Amino acid sequence: MKTELQKYLQDTRALMLAKLDGLSEYDRRRPLVPSGTNLLGLVKHLVGIEYVYLGTSVGRPPADVLPWEADGSVWEGADMWAKPTESTEYLTGLYREACAHSDRSIAEFELDQPAEVPHWSEDKRSTTFGALLIRVVDETAHHAGHADIIRELIDGQGGKDADLLDETGWSEYYTTIQRAAETFERRT
Repeated sequence: MKTELQKYLQDTRALMLAKLDGLSEYDRRRPLVPSGTNLLGLVKHLVGIEYVYLGTSVGRPPADVLPWEADGSVWEGADMWAKPTESTEYLTGLYREACAHSDRSIAEFELDQPAEVPHWSEDKRSTTFGALLIRVVDETAHHAGHADIIRELIDGQGGKDADLLDETGWSEYYTTIQRAAETFERRT
């Protein structure tokens, strides 16, 4: 089970990083939805997810405190966007380091290893490494879905099923869905 969870996590991590490929710094950083979600910010956010849930929570904090945790700005959303001083190389490097740190925890701990999440309320803080590993797999997949949509908004590159149809096929598919939705638009 642990090996399978790790494989899913590693595959989804790779998808997250691949969403940055071939884009300008601007496109990696720009928000395309009202919540401000952006590709590089998602990667930055996942750095903390990996370190806290699969490191700090089992007594293996990172060697260095993340800057946005040290100054407390993480609680103001600073982990969801890249500052001009934070390069893609810096943030993807941190992400790779965090993932390697997590992989070492996965190798070291059993799923039933007790864990405590420091920022959870005291009555809910205690959990297990296995529960946190599932949480990180879920969180990474969740944000990979966001990344698929953001990347599609930037340059039309869709998710892993994007090659099922050619451009004409996708256009026809979109039109079919739009027409189905319009039947309800006229009813209201």
